[in-house]
Amino acid sequence: MRLKITHRTEYHYDAPVPYALQRARLVPLTSDAQTVLSWALKVEGAREEVRFVDHFGNDTRLLSVGGGPCTIAVEVAGDVETADRAGVGGPHRGHAPLWLFEPATPLTAAGTGVREIVAGLGEGNDLDRLHRLMAAVAGKVAYRPGATSTMTTAEEAVSSGAGVCQDHAHVFIAAARAMGLPARYVSGYLMMDGETPQAAMHAWAEAHVRHLGWVGFDAANCVCPDERYVRIASGRDYRDASPVSGIRLGQAGERLAVTITVEQ
Repeated sequence: MRLKITHRTEYHYDAPVPYALQRARLVPLTSDAQTVLSWALKVEGAREEVRFVDHFGNDTRLLSVGGGPCTIAVEVAGDVETADRAGVGGPHRGHAPLWLFEPATPLTAAGTGVREIVAGLGEGNDLDRLHRLMAAVAGKVAYRPGATSTMTTAEEAVSSGAGVCQDHAHVFIAAARAMGLPARYVSGYLMMDGETPQAAMHAWAEAHVRHLGWVGFDAANCVCPDERYVRIASGRDYRDASPVSGIRLGQAGERLAVTITVEQ
């Protein structure tokens, strides 16, 4: 499937910004499941200082802001050819060792709620239990925009019983690691039926399964990623794969506007 994606993020400030440094992870890479046909990144009110591939294998750009602009915009657009591999991403690659995805992080620590989910999965091989885990997370955490924030932990999402795709991914990762499996967070895009304009990027999880390698699980939609998905970045949790993050000096109030379209 050939997907066309546009994604524009605008930061509006009520006073000039003397300095800011942003890290952008918004550029997909070609892999077994996707081929990047074209992709362009454009910034307004900032300049690109350096680009590199980080230790998780993510294309990363550092953007600096100086001189007091009141509006900063980051826009990406391109075409990606995708294939349905039933969520199987293949063997582990990159500079980050596989064991780095085994320990819990502050956002993915398994507490009582997560461990109860794992205890209810029953017996079976790792792949079967991971599929049951995906369904269990979907049943335990209802999709409810605005119920959580980027700082919400997996255990907090389970306790509240509501969240968004980021929370589903964190709960799945916490549970998979509690099962003794390496797991990681993935950010990207999803073509959704009837929702060409979208308000945010999508997120899902991957677990490393013996003889298969990385396998994706989207607990928010209870499916393994197929040709509707475009992968952008991955890491131990949201903080390692967030599309834009950074620091800003000054006391100006900030207003954020995001526009995303994903279409065939």
